[in-house]
Amino acid sequence: MLFRRSLLPLTLSLLCGLPLAAQQSLVYIGTYTVRAGGATKDPTSKGIYVSKFDLASGKMEPIELAAEITNPSFFAIHPNGKFLYAVGETYGSAGKPGGMVTAFSIDASTGKLTKLNEVGSEGGGPCFATVDKTGRWVLIANYGTGSVASFALATDGKLGAAASVMQHKGSSVNAQRQKGPHAHSINIDPKNRFAVAADLGTDRLYIYKFDQKTGKLSEHSEFQMKPGAGPRHFSFHPSGKYAFAINEMQLTVTSMFWDGNAGKLVEIETLPTIPGEVQAGQSTAEVLAHPSGKFVYGSNRGHDTIAVFSIDNRGKLARVGNQPTQGKTPRNFGLSPDGKWLIAANQNSDSLVVFKIDQATGVLTPTGQQLEAPMPVCVRFLVQPKGGLFGK
Repeated sequence: MLFRRSLLPLTLSLLCGLPLAAQQSLVYIGTYTVRAGGATKDPTSKGIYVSKFDLASGKMEPIELAAEITNPSFFAIHPNGKFLYAVGETYGSAGKPGGMVTAFSIDASTGKLTKLNEVGSEGGGPCFATVDKTGRWVLIANYGTGSVASFALATDGKLGAAASVMQHKGSSVNAQRQKGPHAHSINIDPKNRFAVAADLGTDRLYIYKFDQKTGKLSEHSEFQMKPGAGPRHFSFHPSGKYAFAINEMQLTVTSMFWDGNAGKLVEIETLPTIPGEVQAGQSTAEVLAHPSGKFVYGSNRGHDTIAVFSIDNRGKLARVGNQPTQGKTPRNFGLSPDGKWLIAANQNSDSLVVFKIDQATGVLTPTGQQLEAPMPVCVRFLVQPKGGLFGK
């Protein structure tokens, strides 16, 4: 599908404030090490991989194994850049009924990861992790059991005990997918006061008060999505005024006003992420707002595209187009902090594809780079100033 040109301007001064010396990045890739159903291990996938990425040219080097771990389907990097926290998407491990969360230290010279410790995720099938702004807490979403939890982080990066566990309840209209709760993500708001958990099984966004001192979550409010929507991932706008939820089952994206003082969401609109009717086998996965605040991107599995939307100053979205990811099942993608590059992870074609982002329109252009990666499902950038990464 051809892109429609946008008149929205973008200046470099709006981008993230990265230092001019920041030219290099590490890119971490999470993979599935066990095929669907959990019966067969993939012979090539061993855990978390790492690549070196040049932010000036967009060149990505072949991946290398950073750490062995079972099903690291999602992870978060600590604000200080020294630690990484990965979920192990399993439904039972080490005699425990749920999945695991593992803490790693990051070797900035090589990108390799060293395991620090691991704890039970307080639920089955953990699928999402995020670290709060203070770097003292990591929050986890457990898809299988429909719960979210917060864990303490020590100064040495190790995981501590769970500070709180919140169990979702309810169901929705799809008898196959929504018989019970399925928490799919949890995100901290820009002021670090609230956490928003998207639950595919109940068609709700659960808004929790978040205590920065104790790490505890407490019930605050709920936002009801359309029946059968299946909210999956959630992204705050850089301004803190808006937020976006991508709905896995109906292939839509919902834009909302975010009241950071009251901790409330108000819907602006819901738009389809693909043109035409939804076909069997199609679903959405990731949604991210561009660092400039001018664009929103969402991945479409089965349709195998990245949907691109522009955002106006009222939080309304306008379709820019759909860019094929040159692979199958783009479950996840990552945006470079400077807003210049997007890396799509094509889970079922074992590939990573690099795209250049047009700074004026948001349009994605393939750079010609395609790298092999076994069942990639998570992409995260770690940027440091030139000379501070990869040794000297």
